[in-house]
Amino acid sequence: MKILLLMVDKTENGICKVGLEDYSSRLKHYLPFEYKEIKDEQIMKIIQPQDTVVLLDERGAERRSIEFASWLQQKMNTAKRVVFVIGGPFGFSKEVYDRANEMVSLSKMTFSHQMVRVIFTEQLYRACTILKGEKYHHE
Repeated sequence: MKILLLMVDKTENGICKVGLEDYSSRLKHYLPFEYKEIKDEQIMKIIQPQDTVVLLDERGAERRSIEFASWLQQKMNTAKRVVFVIGGPFGFSKEVYDRANEMVSLSKMTFSHQMVRVIFTEQLYRACTILKGEKYHHE
């Protein structure tokens, strides 16, 4: 399975850039991972018909890290490519919501779309280490 992370707008915050790069490089040891910074109107052009599309949205399902790892394993077993999408500060268009297969929430709290990039890539990395039985996650 491949993971593509689409992010609306550029990562402008320096701390977020460093965190995003760090966790992205770590993820590549576990699975094919790439991210793209795009304009809002490009989302539907990049998504392919066979993709599983998961929006990072405050109304999505909340999972603990271990539950997220299990969910990710199910996707690894069934999907060729999962496209996670982080919207801009104003969310997604109706067309994008309609195309989505699922929505995931990172928290009941609201984070800037810049911070979500780091938080989410860290959670993907954490999920991969959980699935491999590595010592990164403590429970």
